[in-house]
Amino acid sequence: MTSAVPPVNSWDEFTPLKEIIVGDATHARIPRMSDPSAWLACYPTMTPDELRQVEAGEFPKRVVEESNEDLEQLAETLRGLGVTTHRPPAVDHSRSFASPYWEADGYISYCPRDITLVVGSTVIEAPSPMRSRYFEIFNLRPLFQRYMLEGASWIAAPRPQLKDELYEWDEEGRPLLGEAEPVFDAANVLRVGRDLFYQVSRSGNEMGLKWLRSTLRMVDPTLRVHPLRDVYGYTHIDSTIAVLRPGLVMLNPARIAEDEVPEAFRDWDILWCPEPEPTETALPYTLSETWICMNLLMVNPELAIVDGDQPALAKALESKGISVLPHRLRHQRVLGGGFHCVTLDISREGGLEDYFG
Repeated sequence: MTSAVPPVNSWDEFTPLKEIIVGDATHARIPRMSDPSAWLACYPTMTPDELRQVEAGEFPKRVVEESNEDLEQLAETLRGLGVTTHRPPAVDHSRSFASPYWEADGYISYCPRDITLVVGSTVIEAPSPMRSRYFEIFNLRPLFQRYMLEGASWIAAPRPQLKDELYEWDEEGRPLLGEAEPVFDAANVLRVGRDLFYQVSRSGNEMGLKWLRSTLRMVDPTLRVHPLRDVYGYTHIDSTIAVLRPGLVMLNPARIAEDEVPEAFRDWDILWCPEPEPTETALPYTLSETWICMNLLMVNPELAIVDGDQPALAKALESKGISVLPHRLRHQRVLGGGFHCVTLDISREGGLEDYFG
């Protein structure tokens, strides 16, 4: 039996939130950097010499425990706001695995947004270019199966082979993402109603863009997918561009110059993210830059959950009429995810709107 209204409905990043998934830091670990896909995803700016400082294996116990405390506090806050909130237990990332072409260690279940793209009532499992993420999504599948039985659509991109020839190298000996097959992380995609923005980078290639375009024609032929090239060449989009509400976008001034604003947003009100306040980290090497502070979660167009260590950011948002709920993710830089990354919205009130028409 299917319900008349699908349980999955999320076309954007800002309309009132109804249902969400929050990540789990349990079993989080750093894969071996001898794997080019791990280097590419985790520490893409590091040179080979710098990479030798990185120790593979489980993150420190304190990092995992404090992160789970912060995630549970976030979940309780969301429940208090009336949002249905799920905490699927993490995959056991201590188990290594292999394909016919490679072997890999496990990674993390901290950032469900990275590997799942929700477009309307369709759940799409993304084809991550990182080998260690191959089975990461398995902890979410019981929920996805339930949503399917209740009327949602559930599809997965073609499983990538992730052979060595997918990975290329720059002049400094660092890995690049090639075009051998379609690969991308879901966090390369920004949803704004009828329009989706796809960042071409080390975590999403041109072939992935082509696959997503062809697939979304089946979801709704009026959807438009816009490539963002030469904006931020490393990984995900959600610490570079954050849509706060229709007509208001926050941009990262370290990555986007005033004369290089993406064309779709040039007529919008632009809030330039303030310079991040420095914070200490539990490890000398981190999965995210200081700009992870920009990775906020919009509960609705008038309310944002924001890093409590960034008062300038809170003040900037309040100047635009957005109330702020300060929260903490003590190890967001070490584990590579802010409030947007560590959540996956399943249902929002918004529909298939044209915000650029």
